[in-house]
Amino acid sequence: MQKIGVLSSLLRYPVKSFGGENVESTRVLPYGVYGDRSHVIIDRSRQGKYLTITQYQEMAAYQATFVSEENEDTYPELQIHTANGERYGWNDERWRQDLRLKSGRDLSFHSFTPSYVPIGAIEEAPLLLVTHSSLQYLSKQLGKSEIDPKRFRPNFIIHTDYDMPFSEHDWISNQMKIGEEVVIEITKPCERCMIITIDPKNGKRTPTIHKEIIRTNHNHFGVYAKVIQTGNVKLGDEIWL
Repeated sequence: MQKIGVLSSLLRYPVKSFGGENVESTRVLPYGVYGDRSHVIIDRSRQGKYLTITQYQEMAAYQATFVSEENEDTYPELQIHTANGERYGWNDERWRQDLRLKSGRDLSFHSFTPSYVPIGAIEEAPLLLVTHSSLQYLSKQLGKSEIDPKRFRPNFIIHTDYDMPFSEHDWISNQMKIGEEVVIEITKPCERCMIITIDPKNGKRTPTIHKEIIRTNHNHFGVYAKVIQTGNVKLGDEIWL
């Protein structure tokens, strides 16, 4: 293996389809980053499927953050920040009823455990990686000073030792070591959908972002990975491939 960069951002999304949180350190478990998509909202109008940004795009403007220390047995207290800036606990019925009314759907709410989150909640794969070079390239193509990486819902943002947009696609089928403990395997490119057009700050759409990714990189942005060896990760960890 050779060093190819460092871990520059570490993100998780405690509630599926809500905005995520940046963390300085955490643990990588078999299902991915600790607490990632550990809480879900079930859309009963679609036979028990999850409510996602695809059905209700304003979900992207909600935020979810753990506000106490991580625990192996139970999740820390989870705080919900609504699109209006109000703050509630996960079990508070006020924001839940408001979401039912705004989405126009019959909803129920569920959480998993720190030891197990099903792949269905996570969707495609345990982890999603993007590179700083690819984000910078896309920003330049769109004429923006910076594009919000949370649009792409990555777990890891890697600052490579070389400036080569989309180099992450060359990592597919290879194992990667992050820090001292974690080993993952890059499995496939991430094919993008309309979700990346939703601004996580206000829930509004910018279709040009998706069109540009289709034009420049065959609708792929970032890569998926599975967990080979669990362990702790932190910002600044060296990345080896």
